[in-house]
Amino acid sequence: MPIPTEPIGSIPRPRELVDAMGNWVQGRISRSEFLAISQEAVRDTIQRFEATGSPIVTDGEQSKPSFATYPIHGASNLAPDGVTIPFADGHTRQLPRLTSGPFRYTTYASSYLKAAKKLTASPVKQAVISVSALSLLYPERGIPDYSREQFLKDLIGEAETDIRGCLEAGAASVQIDFTEGRLALKLDPSGGLLDQFVDLNNRVLERFSQEERLRLGVHSCPGGDLDATHSADVDYAGLLPALFKLRVTNFYLQLASEKNRGRVLGLIRDGLQAHHKVFVGVIDPINPTLETAEEVCARVLEAAERIPLDQLGTTDDCGFAPFMDDMSTARELAFSKIRARVTGTAMADERLLRGV
Repeated sequence: MPIPTEPIGSIPRPRELVDAMGNWVQGRISRSEFLAISQEAVRDTIQRFEATGSPIVTDGEQSKPSFATYPIHGASNLAPDGVTIPFADGHTRQLPRLTSGPFRYTTYASSYLKAAKKLTASPVKQAVISVSALSLLYPERGIPDYSREQFLKDLIGEAETDIRGCLEAGAASVQIDFTEGRLALKLDPSGGLLDQFVDLNNRVLERFSQEERLRLGVHSCPGGDLDATHSADVDYAGLLPALFKLRVTNFYLQLASEKNRGRVLGLIRDGLQAHHKVFVGVIDPINPTLETAEEVCARVLEAAERIPLDQLGTTDDCGFAPFMDDMSTARELAFSKIRARVTGTAMADERLLRGV
């Protein structure tokens, strides 16, 4: 059985689409005009994905304002002064703050999936944001007449609906973005916050059957935005034991940019459970250097020395543009890197098959 390879999700948007999003938000173009531009970007993205030989494609998150806030885009009960996330290069991203209840999604990820599936016969993967990331919307000082407990109940219900809608719409796999996992250890080195995040996600995941969980996965990385990360200095040793408690089958783990990949692979091997499949990162999206297929092949063979082949897959370390305005990587480079991952994984698979 070939080693599976999957993308994480986002692809840098064309300048026309980035400008259209800003114009739509500011009321300079209509929603239908924005959707026409974004649909063309999705069409082009899928065609380029297929040209790489990728066995699974995504819509590149072209029309998502960001990987984290798509479910609440346009909601009227938000203020802009929520939790701020600092990145290593000094720039920040800020989440909105919930101002009143009840909490409801304005957009479900299945809407992106259904639009993409109309444009391709290839299997389509869909990414969704984790319930733990959205839990950060609730302010520490609370909300009058809307308790945190009621907020979490509403949030968990919406997150289940988001995931279940993707499964029912025929997603090849559904990936929960959990980049705040590593960040949690930076904010709270004791691990208490990370454990809370894992427990919260499991309250959603326990609502799915064992068969459904075969198509569910979690992506973890130290963030990747504007060529910078928010928690690359956090050791995997603190993250993996908690991460592997999540009730999913598939784990998509940043690895290509790690300084000591062999050590991390050993940690993965030691924590891996029999029902897990680990997709190791073999491409660094924020590194401007294009990996060769041979380099990817070598990384796959390195991983195969520690991870059983029937539990091994490959992926990219992170999405290439998780926020709409991130154009730090050219679309052409992103797809060239994806092609190198697909080709390099196939090369490694052939060598392992021949015992070379």
